[in-house]
Amino acid sequence: MKSTKENTKTLFESWVNQFSDELFSWAFYKISSRETAEDLVQDTFLSAYHKIDSFDGKSQPKTWLFAILNNKIIDHYRKKSKQFIISSNDYLQQIKTTDNFFDEHDKWKKAADNDEQHWLDNPEFNTILLGCIKDLPENWQFVIQSKYLLDKKSADICQELQITMSNYWQISHRAKLLLKKCIELNWVS
Repeated sequence: MKSTKENTKTLFESWVNQFSDELFSWAFYKISSRETAEDLVQDTFLSAYHKIDSFDGKSQPKTWLFAILNNKIIDHYRKKSKQFIISSNDYLQQIKTTDNFFDEHDKWKKAADNDEQHWLDNPEFNTILLGCIKDLPENWQFVIQSKYLLDKKSADICQELQITMSNYWQISHRAKLLLKKCIELNWVS
């Protein structure tokens, strides 16, 4: 779709007015961070503006903008996940120490002694746990909250994040290792 600078400016003003709210809603739903969602929408419009000559009009502008936004969201999660790569030696050592906390269904094990106070009943522990969860990368937070707080199925989480099942299990396991380490550093029972 070839256009002059005047037409491009007018076109983009109408697209910004028409699609900003929908793009923001989608980005916020996927990211759960207002600032990041706003940045991604802004990046979407900038990318679209710079590549307007590649828009051939075969699809609706909204479809084209959402495709750009979805790619921005995927790139955002890729960058976030690369920030928290654990070395293989640390990883293997941590596996040995965390196997006792989870059962064969990847759920928290029940305490053997029912008279013992449960950590999740302790408001101080919950504050530390939530703080540790917030320190995780955003997609790791989403996996932990969806799986353990909202009790969503693994397949549904994979579909929402657009990741493979093996990637999901890797994120889940690494997130639990980091949560354990964070809790050990911050919790004095």
